[in-house]
Amino acid sequence: MITRTPTTRRTWLALAGAGALALMGAWSAPAHASADEKVIRIPMTTAGPGSLDPVKGSTVYENRACSTFYETLLEYEYLVRPYKLRPLMLESMPEVEQDGLLWKFKLRDDLYFHDDECFPGGKGRKVNANDVIYSWKRLADPEHQYENWWLVKGLIKGFDEYKDAQAAAVDAGGKFDYDASVEGMRVVNDLEFEIELTEPNQQFAWKLAMFQFSIVPREAVEKYGTGFNRHPVGTGPFLVRSEKDWTPGQGLTVYRNPNYREAYYPTEHMPEDVEAGLTAAAGQRIPFVDRIDFGFYVESQPMWLQFKEGALDFTTVPQAGFEEAVSRRSKELKRSWKRKGIMMEKVPLLDFVFRSFNMDDPLVGGYTEEKKALRRAFNLAMDWDEMNEALYFGMALPYDGPIPPGLDGHPENEEHRVANSTRGPDYERAREELRKAGYTVGPDGKVTDLPVITFYTSTGQESVRIVELLQRNLAEVGIRINPVYSDFAALMDATNNKKAPMFSFAWGSDYPDAENNLQLYYGPYESPGSNHSNYKNPEYDAMYERLRSMPIGPERTELIEKMRDMLIEDAPFCGSLARTRVYLTHPWVKNFKPTETFYTYYKYLDVDMDHEDRK
Repeated sequence: MITRTPTTRRTWLALAGAGALALMGAWSAPAHASADEKVIRIPMTTAGPGSLDPVKGSTVYENRACSTFYETLLEYEYLVRPYKLRPLMLESMPEVEQDGLLWKFKLRDDLYFHDDECFPGGKGRKVNANDVIYSWKRLADPEHQYENWWLVKGLIKGFDEYKDAQAAAVDAGGKFDYDASVEGMRVVNDLEFEIELTEPNQQFAWKLAMFQFSIVPREAVEKYGTGFNRHPVGTGPFLVRSEKDWTPGQGLTVYRNPNYREAYYPTEHMPEDVEAGLTAAAGQRIPFVDRIDFGFYVESQPMWLQFKEGALDFTTVPQAGFEEAVSRRSKELKRSWKRKGIMMEKVPLLDFVFRSFNMDDPLVGGYTEEKKALRRAFNLAMDWDEMNEALYFGMALPYDGPIPPGLDGHPENEEHRVANSTRGPDYERAREELRKAGYTVGPDGKVTDLPVITFYTSTGQESVRIVELLQRNLAEVGIRINPVYSDFAALMDATNNKKAPMFSFAWGSDYPDAENNLQLYYGPYESPGSNHSNYKNPEYDAMYERLRSMPIGPERTELIEKMRDMLIEDAPFCGSLARTRVYLTHPWVKNFKPTETFYTYYKYLDVDMDHEDRK
């Protein structure tokens, strides 16, 4: 999830669970709120974001931070499910003409950047259409290592040519020219602009809600240079007052933007939201809190303890916390916790947890029937149900293929299997596949001549437990893996440079469309891009390119299913599993309906600072 290379995605998730010591105690964030100040205290199960510049962001943690002080043209409705887009910086939804090729936009007339020294007199100026074009051009700047170029690659008319021309100019010793025109980007007036696509694209609207499309002022980028990473200036409901508000590895504090425009808590909701108390604030002005204190926790236990002590307002339940707080039988919060007024929220993730192979590796890679059989043997030897029970309290969902539940192409039958399923455990079939792969299986049912496979994974207690379980499962057929535990940066370095024969990853969908998962196996996105399996199949690539421009409908779903089944047959990965994120909130927290796709919801949260149990 954190890599500074072309075509990388924000949603790579390390499988360390949470892992190193929380440094909340060393963090110099404000300790107390004034009598009339509302503060919400939020944990991040990580060392924190790597950057506060959206164009450099690729992780869910950067998403969470950046979404507080930057804004995008569109956002998701907070309370509505399934997910639905709404205007955020726009006056209305974009007008789409010319069979999906021409998109017309009009900005709101009340958008202002945060007050900052980069502006004359320190007063934030009004946002205009040129700010949008400038912000998106930053995706093409080699200074940012094309971190998120995948979002627009081949999408906007003339944009690829602009990128290549500017790269050539920079390589020749010149400067990147932000004023050079792009054929498919046209400013009409201060508030209106047009984007012309190369082909119809069903995902473009979803992408416009991703934080990498956040709008930033040119003045701030040019004034602070590389320091813009620590000095964010946006239009959002919160802001950073100084660089001291962010201590990497420890915490981040953001403050209410005093000049934020009039915006209100949503009125559109689901029927169940009324009983849950999520509609009481409908129509009230936001944001409700004056300050957000993010604490960073690489180890889950300190976070869990601080929540129980009332020092955090909500938390995700770590693996070790399930036995303490949740009934294994009912999967609901235990009565003793309910009596404290604590509430539980279960959020199914658009999640793809898997073990992947490097298709360029001489041992486990390749496209012959023998190589496919070897990889299938791995999957058949893995007990995904045991992993679910042991690691996720039985609250995850094993399934076939790369497409999580809720998206077109997911096998929606009772067992979430496809006809050609190779999901284990099935040790006899695993042995058959090993024989097909050309290896010898001895009388004890174990392969005798397969070398040890190096398996890269992230550090942390959860990763150790996963490896132990895998080793035990694979040992049933004699397959041996040698684990290499790395921090996430080192893990990404190994996969980016094609050094990892086999590795453990999770992918959270950037938007609710199967295309986002299927691109993980698109040949041109090979490492250091998002295709870390380095899967290359011309037939698959052609189908993927066709998929991007197809309208929603049965024909598109059929193509998605065909691509899914092709991946299962070629087996560049073993899996899959979709997790459920379980949140606990204290009774003084209001308006909490979390998502794992967008993080603009912090502006809707409220706290009762006078609650007798709040510390």
